[in-house]
Amino acid sequence: MDKNGNAYTFIYASVMVVLVAAVLSFAAMKLKAPQQENVKIEKQQSILKSLNIEVSADKAEQVYKKTITDSYVVNTKGDQIKGDAFTVNLKEEHAKPADEQKLPVYVADLGDQGKKYIIPVRGTGLWGPIWGYLAFDSDGSTIFGATFDDEGETPGLGAQIATEGFQKQFAGKSIFNSEGKFVSIFVAKSSEKGKANPKHSVDAISGGTITSKGLQKMLQVDLSKYTEFFKKIR
Repeated sequence: MDKNGNAYTFIYASVMVVLVAAVLSFAAMKLKAPQQENVKIEKQQSILKSLNIEVSADKAEQVYKKTITDSYVVNTKGDQIKGDAFTVNLKEEHAKPADEQKLPVYVADLGDQGKKYIIPVRGTGLWGPIWGYLAFDSDGSTIFGATFDDEGETPGLGAQIATEGFQKQFAGKSIFNSEGKFVSIFVAKSSEKGKANPKHSVDAISGGTITSKGLQKMLQVDLSKYTEFFKKIR
């Protein structure tokens, strides 16, 4: 075959395209399993962090299995339904009507500190998704610990939701008032502190108003779906 001809050029290019596609496909398959494992480990670390347990990646699964004694899915009525809590995709669930959503619950036994219930949340900040986990005492109202993260909030501003200083504020706060009404957590700017009940509020991030209010809305929307569940575990 004439190597300078159009036919040769076409065949050569076609073969190269197929070979490159095959190599890329093989590489993607080889990388998929490690990537999925990393996602699982990061999720386990986040759940543990809401319980104030910091653990390295190589110890995460071991500590997770020891600490998380149960997990299940509930509906907005607080009833358990079929489903695997760990694999529930909150982004997909949020696209459904509230009464059709699967709501994950993780249960931890912390010994002398008692049983804790961990709830995942997901919302929108200034530039994209924000998410987190909140651990609750067995009264179904008092927050034991919280952790949040983001996809692309502004460093030094909105991204401070992922810092220990911001997250530590949530410990001891309650999402139900003394009358048993769900009030969630108010994320208060300095100008709003006068009307914020300290039992149900934390300080907003200075310079990160939109992210702070996005987080407040995330808590209001997602935790409200668990109100019947919280009432049942008291």
